[in-house]
Amino acid sequence: QASKTENTKKAEPFYWLSVAEQKTSSEIINEARNILRTVRTRRPFTPAEDQRKLLGSGSSRGLQTRPPSVFSLHAASFDLPESRPLSGVRLSPLDHKPIIITSAKDGDSSIFLPKPPAAAAEVRKASSARACLFRTASLGNLFSAQVVPPDQNGEQLDSEEPAVMMNNLDRSNNNCLAEQRLYTPYKDESRPLICNERISRSGSKDFMKETTRTFLFRLRGESDQMKKPGTNSSWPRISGWKRTVTGLEDETRRINDWEEEVFWHVRIVPILHELEIEDNIENLCLACTKLYQALKEGNMLGKRFKRRSELLKTLYKLVDIDSDPLCLKLAKIILAMKVDGKNLLSVCKLAFKICRSEKNDYIVHNDGLLDCLLEVLRSEDLQKNNEALLYCMGAVKFMSGNAIFLSEMVNKGAVEMLLQLMKQINNIKENDTHFSSLGHLLVQLTATLRNLADLAAARCQLVCSGAVSELCVALEQRVSDKDLCTYIVRTLSKLSSYNDFCAALADCSRCYILFLALLNKHQKQQDLVVRIFFILGNLTAKNNQARERFFKEKGSVNTLTSLFQTYYELDLNAQTWYRDREGKDKNHLKHPSEAEDVLIKLIRVLANLSIHPSVGAALAAEHHIVELLVAVLENKSIDDCEELVINTATAINNLSYYQVKSSAVQDKKLHIAEMLLKLLMSDNTDGVVEAVRVFGNLSQDHEICDFIMQKKIYKFMIALLDSKNQDVCFSACGVLLNLTVDKNKGAFLMEEGVIGKLFDCLQDFGPADWQLACLICKTLWNCSENITSAASHFGGGTDVLLMLLTSLLDEKLVLDCSLNRDVRECHRLLWEREFKPVAEKLLDRIQSHHSFLPAVPITPF
Repeated sequence: QASKTENTKKAEPFYWLSVAEQKTSSEIINEARNILRTVRTRRPFTPAEDQRKLLGSGSSRGLQTRPPSVFSLHAASFDLPESRPLSGVRLSPLDHKPIIITSAKDGDSSIFLPKPPAAAAEVRKASSARACLFRTASLGNLFSAQVVPPDQNGEQLDSEEPAVMMNNLDRSNNNCLAEQRLYTPYKDESRPLICNERISRSGSKDFMKETTRTFLFRLRGESDQMKKPGTNSSWPRISGWKRTVTGLEDETRRINDWEEEVFWHVRIVPILHELEIEDNIENLCLACTKLYQALKEGNMLGKRFKRRSELLKTLYKLVDIDSDPLCLKLAKIILAMKVDGKNLLSVCKLAFKICRSEKNDYIVHNDGLLDCLLEVLRSEDLQKNNEALLYCMGAVKFMSGNAIFLSEMVNKGAVEMLLQLMKQINNIKENDTHFSSLGHLLVQLTATLRNLADLAAARCQLVCSGAVSELCVALEQRVSDKDLCTYIVRTLSKLSSYNDFCAALADCSRCYILFLALLNKHQKQQDLVVRIFFILGNLTAKNNQARERFFKEKGSVNTLTSLFQTYYELDLNAQTWYRDREGKDKNHLKHPSEAEDVLIKLIRVLANLSIHPSVGAALAAEHHIVELLVAVLENKSIDDCEELVINTATAINNLSYYQVKSSAVQDKKLHIAEMLLKLLMSDNTDGVVEAVRVFGNLSQDHEICDFIMQKKIYKFMIALLDSKNQDVCFSACGVLLNLTVDKNKGAFLMEEGVIGKLFDCLQDFGPADWQLACLICKTLWNCSENITSAASHFGGGTDVLLMLLTSLLDEKLVLDCSLNRDVRECHRLLWEREFKPVAEKLLDRIQSHHSFLPAVPITPF
């Protein structure tokens, strides 16, 4: 028989480190049950704001430095003079004297002069209902062209005023026709050019189209006459249009201007007239819809339109009406007109105000406001219009909070556009005057990205478009901005929950030092700290390189230790305060508290880091960390804070794996064993499993084995073999295996009926769990070291055990053909490499002693 020293050396205690070799399929599966386990946890909860605001209620920005979420908007908020189109070129006065019509009988005159504005008395006054909505605007604003009186021949006409003016829609048919005969240059007087109020609504649209086609046809016809030599032109001689025609381009542009003027009077002016006199909100909204469609049809959206100023003046006045549906229509048209400066800011605030109310989401979605806002973010100058972009981005953020907008945003390229905008902001240096204000915009932007992260398509675009790098740059540049750091970390926290983004973030080498800098900078800001630890826990859960990178960053262990101490003390103080206030009643103490939540995430990081061999061995030697872990077990009940206690037990379990001389776990092993007893006796299955796992590692030490026997813990381990939970049986069998290395302790176990329990466990779980079956066979091997007779040693179950081992060693019977190829191959490798060698030796021993052959001493497993 081998010596005791040799036996101990060759024995295989539970969870010894395996020799470093190339991983096999069985080893990959084995990792899932390895004693070194990663820890999962819930993402920190971010409560939704009661109201939609630009910045949340917990913002660290002062009232004087933060942009307002509530404001009033009215017509005066818009700058009317700036609504004129700018040519960019100063024009010289034209030395032209207009020809004045002195009599309506001048049939030879080819001048088509605009009609003077209608007298105020002739304009139909707004109803009393409309007067309640807002101050009635003069219809004269729509018509700025002036007729030159006969006695003012020397006066020049304004070159930017139109040469065509339609008759007032309130006049009768007779007046309209008479005025048309007076001013029209056409010989055919049978077609009326002017639509009037008495034309029915059903026929007015077709009439306008026919009139437009007729007018444009005649215009082109007269243009052709101008091209013929010797032909007297009937083209209007208006000072603003008197230019040298040198080619087809000039003439085409002149014709286009005429076409636009006709379209304006035939299609746009009637709608503007309706907006001036209408007093019903629904009708005003319908009129705005018609106006937008007409402007789009006439290619009048944007800055090129000459009548843009008059149009915008009318729209701005309607802002005074307190109606979100109407303001939505107005905002869409004003944004489509490409306003800038103060007007862009006001219309973005208007859009923000509309989107701030959730009840408007449906109409905002149906009206397509998102397209207009995305175009503003895409095209407007960042530094010149940063405040306008802030409210525009705020409106988009509100939309992203509703799932009905998310897919639309992704499909319209919002993700790439937002990242481009972030890149522009990141390029602004700290000494720039706009640097601080752009931080507000970044808050809205990152909050929008966080909402978009709910969609897989958006996450894919974020990864492919380099979101990780840009978010890290923004954090690095603005590490002192608590609000922005919190919003960016919230975004990263959510995104790191997904494997693809987590892998991309883990590959960003500078993120680790950046997270450490944030932890040191904002130690007392719980909502920021807890999310950073959550991110670090995700990074270190599956990535060994991430574990090593973080650990090697300067000051990483000191930061973890310092924050562990800080939040442990905060938690103790909170418990003391509640205890003093409520006595022994803990019903009012919410679990987990904010401090407990930080500890849960921090300890998870420690548990995940310790999976790396060199990192785990180093952490096992950190006495302060181990002392804090033990203190948590001492002061926390699993009934009060289950996740914190289980995470702590897992971290201790992982650290106890490393049998190094300087291990702080080994120094405190007996104290830890005492703390695990209360966890072992709890009704919490997960807590029991974690406690047994720790005992599995610690029981490799003789002192702990003695402790287990002294405290009768071995009886509890035997009882756990009756559990229907495979993990519980696996962990308990590991402790029993380590105990059976000592012959005397093995005898105690046999007296407690461990053999029968092992038989049952092998029969229940063997074919489905080859690792557990291997562990059972090893334990039976150690228990049968001094066997003389199989029947006396194993009792009446000897024949059953022989039949069971024989069947389990039959490859054809045990490998389930219904499994897919890869799983079946992994099961085969586990069976072949782990179970089969031990089971064959055990079977040979039982068979040899079953026939009363002399016992041969064999070293235990």
